[in-house]
Amino acid sequence: MAAKALLEEGEFYILTQRYLLLVRRFGAREGRGVGVTDNGNLAGLEEQIGYRMADRSLLRVALTHKSYSNEHPGVDAPHNERLEFLGDAVLDLCISDLLFQRYPQLSEGDLTRVRAELVNEGSLAPLGERLGLGGYLLLGRGEESSGGRQKPSLLADALEAVLGAVYRDGGMSAVSAVIEALLANQIEQAVQDRQGTDYKTRLQERLQASGGELPSYQLLEAQGPDHQKSYVVEVHCGQQAIGTGRGRTKKAAQQQAAYQALLRLGS
Repeated sequence: MAAKALLEEGEFYILTQRYLLLVRRFGAREGRGVGVTDNGNLAGLEEQIGYRMADRSLLRVALTHKSYSNEHPGVDAPHNERLEFLGDAVLDLCISDLLFQRYPQLSEGDLTRVRAELVNEGSLAPLGERLGLGGYLLLGRGEESSGGRQKPSLLADALEAVLGAVYRDGGMSAVSAVIEALLANQIEQAVQDRQGTDYKTRLQERLQASGGELPSYQLLEAQGPDHQKSYVVEVHCGQQAIGTGRGRTKKAAQQQAAYQALLRLGS
């Protein structure tokens, strides 16, 4: 009887271990683990970035740190380094294209310097923190215990990986819209800091110097969902419209309208 009991206990142990392996394996495929717990969490992140993935497994990979993959060699859990590599290149191109189209007044040197201010850990990590990326990450025990969810390098890398996932899922138009929506304020601030120029102030000073009325700004359009709003603003001197601008924020649209007005006035 004792031998039979030991045999049954051994069989039970083997079955239990097989069950646990299956749970870990399929749980990892569904994004279950230290950070991401279910599809609802990923849906929340999709809402944050303003894009719903057709292939959500790409997003799970983007949120899987190498330390987690290393600690689970028997689990199908690829890490995010390849998507991070792709996202870094995509982010660089999208920011370059946005700056080129939106700010024709910037020289090549200024374009390069503004881009460098935007595409770096110091800019991306706070954005990753605001999106709550740390809470979505799958981390190994060592990285978890050392505060990996708050590490700027991990947050910046994860954000780039997420952008790489969006690009693979929806192409350049999809990821460009996400990048523009997420970085609109930082782009505007970086450009102003680089130029040392506030076009609204310059326009006001220009009109005052010529004896004209103070400029006023009128919102013409506000289109798109809350996370991807686009504004069109017109600036007036008295009753005359002297410039129109478009931007992801009202402030950016006003600055662009003032810039167009200055061009029209020959300033």
